[in-house]
Amino acid sequence: MTLPTTLHYTKDHEWIRVEGDVAIVGITDHAQRELGDIVYVDIDTVDKEVAQHDVFGTVEAVKTVSDLFSPITGTVLEVNPKLADAPETVNSDPYGDGWMVKIAIANPAELEGLLSAEAYGELVGA
Repeated sequence: MTLPTTLHYTKDHEWIRVEGDVAIVGITDHAQRELGDIVYVDIDTVDKEVAQHDVFGTVEAVKTVSDLFSPITGTVLEVNPKLADAPETVNSDPYGDGWMVKIAIANPAELEGLLSAEAYGELVGA
């Protein structure tokens, strides 16, 4: 299982990469493995404010649907356009082309409460 040390993680299995005042968010390698083959990503929160821990969309795998939780408070700026035609990108490249949303960071202090790669690895037994 891959856990890039440059990212922050949540107990809900999302990752976050900070670029200036924007957060790029996706699900972890662990999460995509647990879900199995992802067939649909449903995110309809563009231009909407989401609070930390709020649901910003869902991901559908062959056998289940799982909520996606925002790791931070902010406004959803963009949904990854690749996922509409190729949701399986989340399985093949969860930390790269499989990102899900970009969020304008409203409260940078919330980043301090997120998990490091090491702490997330301990959480999932990696």
